[in-house]
Amino acid sequence: MKKDKNHINVEEPIADYGSYSYADYLTWEFEGMIELIKGKVFKQAAAPRVNHQRISMKISGALYNFLQGKKCEVFTAPFDVRLPLKSKKNKDIDTVVQPDICVICDPEKIDELGCIGAPDLIIEVLSPGNNKKEITHKYEVYEAAGVKEYWLIHPNECTLLVYSLVNGCYQSSKLLTFGETFALKAVEGFSLDLDKVFEELK
Repeated sequence: MKKDKNHINVEEPIADYGSYSYADYLTWEFEGMIELIKGKVFKQAAAPRVNHQRISMKISGALYNFLQGKKCEVFTAPFDVRLPLKSKKNKDIDTVVQPDICVICDPEKIDELGCIGAPDLIIEVLSPGNNKKEITHKYEVYEAAGVKEYWLIHPNECTLLVYSLVNGCYQSSKLLTFGETFALKAVEGFSLDLDKVFEELK
């Protein structure tokens, strides 16, 4: 049976679909969040667990307070980030993601649909079932698009891994955990005390 792009069933295996663009994405009717990575459809995992939400709220709140009066803005999911590599035409964009947290310092990248272009900072809080997507697929598109800093937070292990863009390639930090403070490179002057982030998860 031919698949109808306007009524895509994201429960079906990803391999059953062809390659799609942001123009297709805008026409879909679906429940829950989906993402488009290199033209492939990825269904978001079930609703985030409590510790995921605690961490996301703490970090996004701290960033929001710090960025008051500054040119950078923080946004939280659901928020579409389009990552064009060739042109900004909807039919040419094949990656649309919804990071847990992102910071954008160039106001020209923000429009009514979300963000077009690479945010300065993206933070993903891992959930059961999405680890491969965050670690492999998103790592590749964030690096290629030029996201300056990409954080991966593992609530169950209380760890943070930071990827910083250096000469077009990501370099990883050591694995960070309790007792450590990390200063962002993408947002000058902001640092995060991991004891406060993970304090309710001990």
